[in-house]
Amino acid sequence: METLPHRVTDVPAAPAGCRRTLAERARWEWRPADGGDPAVRAQEFLAAHGLPLHDLARPAGVHDPDGPCGAALYVSAAAGAALAGGPTGAANPAPALPEVAVVVYGHATTRTPAAGAPAPGWWLGDWAESWTPTQHADAVRAVREAIGRGDVYQVNVVGHAAARYTGDPLPALARLGSLPGARYGGTLTGAGWAIGCASPETLVEVVGGRLVTRPIKGTRPATAPGRADLLASAKERAEHVMIVDLERNDLARIARTGSVRVDELFAVRRWCDLWQAESTVSATVADGLGLADLLRAVCPGGSVTGAPKLAALDRIAALEPVGRGASMGALGWVAPGRIDLGLTIRTAAADGDRLHVWAGGGITWGSDPDAEVAEAAAKSAPVRTTLAGR
Repeated sequence: METLPHRVTDVPAAPAGCRRTLAERARWEWRPADGGDPAVRAQEFLAAHGLPLHDLARPAGVHDPDGPCGAALYVSAAAGAALAGGPTGAANPAPALPEVAVVVYGHATTRTPAAGAPAPGWWLGDWAESWTPTQHADAVRAVREAIGRGDVYQVNVVGHAAARYTGDPLPALARLGSLPGARYGGTLTGAGWAIGCASPETLVEVVGGRLVTRPIKGTRPATAPGRADLLASAKERAEHVMIVDLERNDLARIARTGSVRVDELFAVRRWCDLWQAESTVSATVADGLGLADLLRAVCPGGSVTGAPKLAALDRIAALEPVGRGASMGALGWVAPGRIDLGLTIRTAAADGDRLHVWAGGGITWGSDPDAEVAEAAAKSAPVRTTLAGR
């Protein structure tokens, strides 16, 4: 088994002027066997390395150019489920991946290169799906039955696929950041693992005392008829509004009373060859809110779990045969005065000999099983094509 090089290419959501001059100063990774509360331990680690995030309502101090610039923060879906008090689901198919990673950066004098052509010797094999289209459709039907019983209102169902590779996977993962609409494009790496992200979705942003989340729910082909169909779909709008309400409730737990508002509802935007519906929910940060409590409130993201969140996590754990690994979690940048975490949809991961991808969608009473299977394939296709170098 090949050991991946331990290096960072381009951290998602890092400041634009710093992204390719970052030099690692300190790292902390967490796996369940390590014990303790990973949210608290992450906050303590950051404070010990010059990045205090115990009160996000306070203005940032004067930046020391010789001090830390900020840090990458990764929280897996399984870690987020644990923070929320829910089941963590099936085992991670890429066990080299940590469940939480924090990497503190200063600045280097040289710039890392941008993503380019496939590296010499790059080969990616055929994708092996973790479930068949029929099994995926059966999971959709099982969710509809749970909705009919009144157990849940909506559940996000996610599938996984893996492919063998040879060569260096980092250039392939880095290319994901160039996909159209990849607001959180970039990579994060460690010893024996790497993550590449092309996510368009904001899990949570904290700037100037404001909390912002931008849930995405609702997908159609990026054609004129597809856009019209998305705007006219009662099913997609109902699914979307349920998640907006869930996100409003999540923010209300950590916001100043009465400050939560929906700034934009069901705006249609493009990611690759797909239209997606996005809303913006914001609030004022409550006094004394720290990073650990922020993570407990927003992880795992409502748009990739469902409503109610804990009941949806129970269904996910029962239905998905393979863990979500690097997908459906959080990845981005944290520093005093600015937090910007993307939801790791449209995300791939590498371990020593395989690439892993995940894709799914939200299931409601009005979902058609075959259409949900096709939607997941449409979301995954640009990621798979880019990883192959085509």
